[in-house]
Amino acid sequence: MALEHANDATFESLLGSGIALVDFWAPWCGPCRMFGPIFESASEHAPDVKFIKFEIDESNRRTPAKFGIRSIPSVLAFRNGELIEVRTGLMDEETLMNWIGELKGS
Repeated sequence: MALEHANDATFESLLGSGIALVDFWAPWCGPCRMFGPIFESASEHAPDVKFIKFEIDESNRRTPAKFGIRSIPSVLAFRNGELIEVRTGLMDEETLMNWIGELKGS
């Protein structure tokens, strides 16, 4: 599944039903740039999960504030639009895929 890109105006509508992972990131963040290709690769291996990128910038502050994002990259997991788990920091693809498996199993 292709990555989707969200901002404050579109965030809620993109979550939808099922599992959605949202990567909060910024282009000036080194670990975020390292994690981007990992997140994209995982999206190709888990087509039943929605993968959303949310760039934190001056015009998109409401959503990160709502979820208390203080460090990036932060990945928030949602099930049917409800936040179920947060992971902060750089993850390798194996860790990310294992987490996705845990989310699907719970």
